[in-house]
Amino acid sequence: MTKRPPTIGSAVDRGLAPFRGRRAAHLLPRARFGGPIPWVIAVMVALTVLAAGGALALSNIVSSARGDLAGSATVQVIEANPEARAAKVAVVVDLLAQDEAVSGFSVVPEAEVAELLEPWLGGSEGMEAVPLPALVDVKLRGSAGPAELERLGAAIEDAAPGSRIDSQAQWLAPVLSALRALQLMALGMIALLAFVGAAAVWLAARNVLGGNRDTIEIVHLLGGNDDQIARVFQRSILFDAIAGGLLGLVAGAVFIAFMASRFAALDSGMVAGGTLSAFDWAILALIPLFAVGIAVYTARMTVISSLRKML
Repeated sequence: MTKRPPTIGSAVDRGLAPFRGRRAAHLLPRARFGGPIPWVIAVMVALTVLAAGGALALSNIVSSARGDLAGSATVQVIEANPEARAAKVAVVVDLLAQDEAVSGFSVVPEAEVAELLEPWLGGSEGMEAVPLPALVDVKLRGSAGPAELERLGAAIEDAAPGSRIDSQAQWLAPVLSALRALQLMALGMIALLAFVGAAAVWLAARNVLGGNRDTIEIVHLLGGNDDQIARVFQRSILFDAIAGGLLGLVAGAVFIAFMASRFAALDSGMVAGGTLSAFDWAILALIPLFAVGIAVYTARMTVISSLRKML
């Protein structure tokens, strides 16, 4: 039996066959983790998850601190003589009880004040050498502003000389400002990582295109179009990005859990306010999806732009 000569249509079909279905993947490395793309995306996603987790934790710390310190102030009664100090505290307490701007107050026990200052003053000898101030925690009403705080401070100074009132929000303002700066830096790092990931995909796509230039030119001559070739790269990059994104998400989550356990050991009230909520974790889980979208879009745009220059 003699073989029939191939028709032009069958030749074109065979020429385009590599660009259909699973056989299209031959233009890119077959080993899913054999090329650099999955690993680069995994590293980018892991770092992005860490940066985003840090930004969310800092945001939670700032919100928690501002909520706790809103309308809070501390009265310091500085007096070396214990009896005179106790008398001044009684005067301050009586004044606070009658002031309409004050919603509540409590005198901090002297033992608690000594415990707070012990790391700086040392043992009992240091405590005896330096007279401890008496502290009164004050809660102001929601409508009380800086003007009310200044008026109350002047009244306390007149009633008990050597006493002053400090807004907790004011002396913590530099700390909160520094936390905001760190949060902005984390957001900038996320944007930089997205750019680096897109650049890595761009370089990989151009490298594969250069290695398959002859094949692509033949397919063009046989009737293949740019969209068909671009879909080949999109499909391969999609699988690589999904694999790398999931790996990076797991690695980033493990790092965040480890760091959270280290910070929890500090037993600090401010640090405790930075715990990630379920909503925060949901945001972190979306990061691989954005990484996949950026990778696929970058690959498509790179391939189409390069193919146009080939012709």
